[in-house]
Amino acid sequence: MKKLIYLLLISMASCEPSTVGNTAGVDVEAVLDERAREIVEKAQEFLNQEPTPITMFVSDRSEGGIHDFYSEGDYWWMNPDDPEGPYIRKDGLSNPNNFLEHRIAMRNLNEWVSTLVAAYKITGEEKYADHALTHLTAFFINKETLMNPSLLYAQAIKGRHTGRGIGIIDTIHLIEVAKSIMNLRQLEYLTLEEYDGFKNWFDQYATWMNTHQYGLDEKDHGNNHSTWWAAQMAAFSALAEREDLRKVSREQFMKLISAQMADDGSFPDELSRTKPYNYSLFNLEGYAVLCELASDQGDLWNYEGEHGSVKKAFDYMLPYIEDKSRWTFPPDVSHFDEIPIRSVGLLLAGLAYEDQSILAIWKSLDPEKKSEEVKRNFPLWYPHNWI
Repeated sequence: MKKLIYLLLISMASCEPSTVGNTAGVDVEAVLDERAREIVEKAQEFLNQEPTPITMFVSDRSEGGIHDFYSEGDYWWMNPDDPEGPYIRKDGLSNPNNFLEHRIAMRNLNEWVSTLVAAYKITGEEKYADHALTHLTAFFINKETLMNPSLLYAQAIKGRHTGRGIGIIDTIHLIEVAKSIMNLRQLEYLTLEEYDGFKNWFDQYATWMNTHQYGLDEKDHGNNHSTWWAAQMAAFSALAEREDLRKVSREQFMKLISAQMADDGSFPDELSRTKPYNYSLFNLEGYAVLCELASDQGDLWNYEGEHGSVKKAFDYMLPYIEDKSRWTFPPDVSHFDEIPIRSVGLLLAGLAYEDQSILAIWKSLDPEKKSEEVKRNFPLWYPHNWI
């Protein structure tokens, strides 16, 4: 029955003009169609993948329990002059000896669920939605395997912190998961009872983000961390149906765009890092998510802060996205050759502004994420889940 409803919706939609491919110039629908077969093939492979919730992985360095997400600060390393002492910071250089299993589990959940739900939208075949639900249930519902809806032990640093507010950036990989859950409900696949279970988890987590000191620290951190805090709040409040928290994400947008952006459209805090190119793109991607999910009829895309709108920020980076050799700042200390990619955020901006230059550049880029580092910094997977 669900499949019949889905196919009926598709049939009805085909009788009306498309809202995606009508922008003169780049045929976005054609580009998406080119990837459809690849997505379905990946989803077919993922049907054999068993869930890997965080409870399968334990670190003896964590102060939390088996259901508590744990990660360690990326750029913190053993001090060679004091091997048993507190770690020291090396900006831009990720420590390969960190405990990564919970982060990888969350990134895998994101990729698997996003792929499976996109394949369900493309084909209408319930086997993909069924397996996505298996993963989602293990991560958020099953009492034996669920993750607690809080982040008390994220981005810990040996000898310094058992957890930190900036660890909240780890859950950016739940943004498209939340969107996928909403898609399953909109396609009438999830029952109301099933949906309420996920709604409750994200309600608890969004509330924790906006009340616990770690969450408040991240909210006001200042750079891309605050952008992605607000983007997460926009996504999770949408699923939780918390209009009060969606309002918080809108207010943060208005505050951040003035505080972060310079008159030329750049983000000085990101340009000062050892990976200025990556972090500039990363921050833009967060703003795209925020504009898409927290806008009232698209208003945030054109909201004018003290130094201009998000459009100015995209215009600043577009020449460097189109031709990275134009980049006038130092190259990133790592993974510089793996970006830019054909990101969802860039597409959302092109569609929002009906800007053919943005769409043409988006189309020209490779969508492949060539490393775990790129997967970590670009958490959105498929336009099919967003359009």
